[in-house]
Amino acid sequence: MKRNKADTDETIRQLIEVGRAHFTEHGYADTSLESIVQDAQLTRGALYHHFGNKKGLFRVVLESVQQEVAEFLEQAASRSEDMWEQLHFGCRAFVIAAVEPRRKQIMLIDGPSVLGWEEWRMLDEKHSMRLLREQLQSMKEHGYLHPVSIDAITHFLSGALNEISLWNAQQSDSEQSMEETMNVISLFLEGFKRRSSNM
Repeated sequence: MKRNKADTDETIRQLIEVGRAHFTEHGYADTSLESIVQDAQLTRGALYHHFGNKKGLFRVVLESVQQEVAEFLEQAASRSEDMWEQLHFGCRAFVIAAVEPRRKQIMLIDGPSVLGWEEWRMLDEKHSMRLLREQLQSMKEHGYLHPVSIDAITHFLSGALNEISLWNAQQSDSEQSMEETMNVISLFLEGFKRRSSNM
């Protein structure tokens, strides 16, 4: 029984890994299930059994990418004990992670179009947006923010970060666009800061 479970887990892992490589290199539309199962040395039946179809596999791959990005944000934010620096580091890390070659095609380009905006947002809320909301809620409770709606500011910032990430992914001079983006993030976050003299 344990051997069967281990075999199943390995089959799923292999399909996700190979599927991610194909979705990254070719995009969703130009990726065929046949090429995935051939590279994974598995059968179409195995893929259909575990994921249903190509879209089902893509959804699992996208969620694994979203989880990976969330972990990257947490690591970045943990570099400081200061709440403003944690927010700043986390926002910067999101853009850096999202435009990384192994993530941008899946997360920014194909994700919303393949799954639809609502499902894509649901996955975003489960991972990166959840961390952003928790950080902002904690900052508000400690008096670091103006008295604003946490839901509103979370969606506002998340939308801005997703859009600026997509813009960066489309730029030919990635170094310059990333520098410009980091400057904008710094200025942007300053506007939400509640000064210590008012706390």
